[in-house]
Amino acid sequence: MIHLEQAIVVEGKYDKNTLSQLVDAPIFTTNGFSIMNNREQLSFLRTVAEKRGLIILTDSDSAGFMIRSKLKGCLPANTVFHAYIPDIYGKEKRKAAPGKEGKLGVEGMKPEVLQKALLDAGVALSEKASVHEAITKNDFYSLGLSGTDGSEKRRQALKKKLLLPERMSTNSLLDAINILYTRDEFYHFVQEEKL
Repeated sequence: MIHLEQAIVVEGKYDKNTLSQLVDAPIFTTNGFSIMNNREQLSFLRTVAEKRGLIILTDSDSAGFMIRSKLKGCLPANTVFHAYIPDIYGKEKRKAAPGKEGKLGVEGMKPEVLQKALLDAGVALSEKASVHEAITKNDFYSLGLSGTDGSEKRRQALKKKLLLPERMSTNSLLDAINILYTRDEFYHFVQEEKL
């Protein structure tokens, strides 16, 4: 497992799944081209980039480069790392046929190829994944943000207060909060806001 100081953004959930087996870092998705007009998501990624640094790892096809270009234009240059995968032709196991350009995406890359792409981007490796005690799913439960009546409503209110995208999943919200706050800061924030 590679421990990274930066967060990573990939195109989709299958890319995220593949990468999460290799790295210990928050991983966010663009949900393909939906990032193009999603101001909330772009604002959130900008915040992540400024707080922690952000690695852009998209497919090597034209769609991947369009998404990369959009992100590059919206994020502060000095906080972004670009990881590139090589052009390898084939199809992912879950697909019936290769993609339009016939290239494997992030999800189809071997772990050693992804590791090399990340290291070639100049990312910072760390001995441990986080420098402070992480906020966990148990914390969300104890604060009424998951698994209880009204938890969805409380999470939506929290996202709104934190200026985070409303469609962000619970796991992505947890990753985001761990980037933006220490455990004490987050508990203090929740108590102040009475969420």
